[in-house]
Amino acid sequence: MGLSSWKEAAVARAKRARPSLKLRNEDHLPAAELDVLACLWRHGKATAREVRETMRRYRPMAHGSVATLLGRLQDKGLVSRQKGPVGKAFVYKPTRRAGAGYRRVVRELLQRVFGGDSLALVTSLFETQPPTQDQLEELQRLLDDLRDKEGENR
Repeated sequence: MGLSSWKEAAVARAKRARPSLKLRNEDHLPAAELDVLACLWRHGKATAREVRETMRRYRPMAHGSVATLLGRLQDKGLVSRQKGPVGKAFVYKPTRRAGAGYRRVVRELLQRVFGGDSLALVTSLFETQPPTQDQLEELQRLLDDLRDKEGENR
């Protein structure tokens, strides 16, 4: 049995020995993996180096750590990769939209920090980063839609 065949057999045995990681989703990700995935959601696609450089301000980590996290996300089916145009780098992109992952983060923040008080969360958000006039208009449309739906449910 050649080295390549031996390695393939070992990988197959390892996959049979543990449950598939692809059953997990972004609701069960450790914070570091979620940070990397969120970076990809924001940028669409990126190399490990681009992810590391983007996250440097708020979550500095070594290149190897980013590569490991991207590999785990790939194993879980949350990112895919393809060979980049130059060198050895791979380009990673998310396989799912951000919605559920963002909802999980907000839900946790709402419960852990604000005790479930959504108005306190929004107030704190706007005190930290005041909305622009365009954002205020969009928020007004959202509020109007919520009021309309509430009226329909009565």
